[in-house]
Amino acid sequence: MRAPLRGFANSEAISTIVARTLKRAGIDSPHTGAHLLRHTLATQMLRQGAALAEIALILRHSSINTTTIYAKVDVTALQTLVQLWPGGVK
Repeated sequence: MRAPLRGFANSEAISTIVARTLKRAGIDSPHTGAHLLRHTLATQMLRQGAALAEIALILRHSSINTTTIYAKVDVTALQTLVQLWPGGVK
């Protein structure tokens, strides 16, 4: 509602705001910190076709291997790769 007058001291301040906001909204999430925002952004970018290198750049990952973690959580995209089990079992 009101912009802060100065920057946040650390990520803990942002995590507290995120946790408090989720609680007020009635959202029960196993993850409630600032990392939730990064995870959500990366997953949405991936679903919209962004390359892992682009996501790594936005999230400021020094290694693309760190960014590949987000590819594992996009279950919807992974389901398009599913193949039938040999022998035809569905």
